[in-house]
Amino acid sequence: MADREFWSYQPPHFVTGQRCSDNWITVVDPLPSYGRGRELPGKRHQSLIFGSYLTDVIITGANGTIDGQGAIWWGWFHNHTLNYTRPHLVELMYSTNVVISNLTFKNSPFWNIHPVYCSQVLVQHVTILAPLNSPNTDGIDPDSSTNVCINHCYVKNGDDVIAIKSGWDEYGISFAHPSSNISISNITGETRGGAGIAFGSEMSGGISEVRAEGLRVVNSLQGIRIKTAPGRGGYVKNVYIADVSMDNVSIAIRISGNFGEHPDDKYDRNALPMISNITIKDVVGVNVGVAGILEGIHGDNFSNICLSNVSLSVQSAHPWNCSLIEGYSNSVIPESCEQLRSNCRQTSDCYDGSSSSAIHGQEPRDTLSTSRLLNPLMKFTLF
Repeated sequence: MADREFWSYQPPHFVTGQRCSDNWITVVDPLPSYGRGRELPGKRHQSLIFGSYLTDVIITGANGTIDGQGAIWWGWFHNHTLNYTRPHLVELMYSTNVVISNLTFKNSPFWNIHPVYCSQVLVQHVTILAPLNSPNTDGIDPDSSTNVCINHCYVKNGDDVIAIKSGWDEYGISFAHPSSNISISNITGETRGGAGIAFGSEMSGGISEVRAEGLRVVNSLQGIRIKTAPGRGGYVKNVYIADVSMDNVSIAIRISGNFGEHPDDKYDRNALPMISNITIKDVVGVNVGVAGILEGIHGDNFSNICLSNVSLSVQSAHPWNCSLIEGYSNSVIPESCEQLRSNCRQTSDCYDGSSSSAIHGQEPRDTLSTSRLLNPLMKFTLF
């Protein structure tokens, strides 16, 4: 086999998935970092667009549409008649130099775009659409992946707009493949069932070095979300989120230390996650229900949570609810919870995103110049 492979897919104007699971018959093994299907034990349905161990991958189109025909799958989910975990629209595994651009993805049965165990991934100028009540239709979920850039995307769906993941409980801890060096910018999202940007709850392999800027979240359940639980292990650290606007969001910032189920009863209840070095700054919100619910874990305080220059127009008489956290706040309206006001440290102690390094992708070979013209940004820089 050649040292490098190039795989390019430019769909026609409109592509649809099968409505019937008997026709979508291919099932694949569970991800090693999950140990089972995400919804059901055992295998899982293969995604509509699926590949593994690929190099130099381009999935693009002149704003064409890929429709997953998800309604029937959502019905089976609600009726508890699924035989395997639902398929994603796009899943690439163990792949390098991936570009997904200039397409509309709609009605995914499950998560929309799922790069897992990948590196050098660029997702840009993508629109993702699903009904606001559709279950688990996450937009873009980098999972145990490194050097990822997501920019200029619009997502309206039923769950998290962007969710960074890295494996589930003991399987993610054992597989030990973190998500790191991730850049997110210029994202507009609307979701009734999730957050504009989320971390976890599957984060057992670790998540770090994330920089997100230019986020617009409207008509949504949550703006910024970190979710984990005892048994997850792993960490979420060195996260920098800035330049965020929210309108009609129920909870602006939520950190949950007791969220989500477990894959089985073999998880280690003493495997506590580390949540540290989280900076959220330059946030403006109107029509916000609650400013923040920030809850750590007994015996495992979440530390160095820094809020700066946050101005929220909040409806609740009790805008903040905080427990088992430590950190710092400055110029926060309404005034932040006591746990973030009693610390005398300076803003210089907060994570500023400067440890993230520049990562350069490689261009595909010149023999594929036609495809390269459709995707001139195969070479890209993070941060």
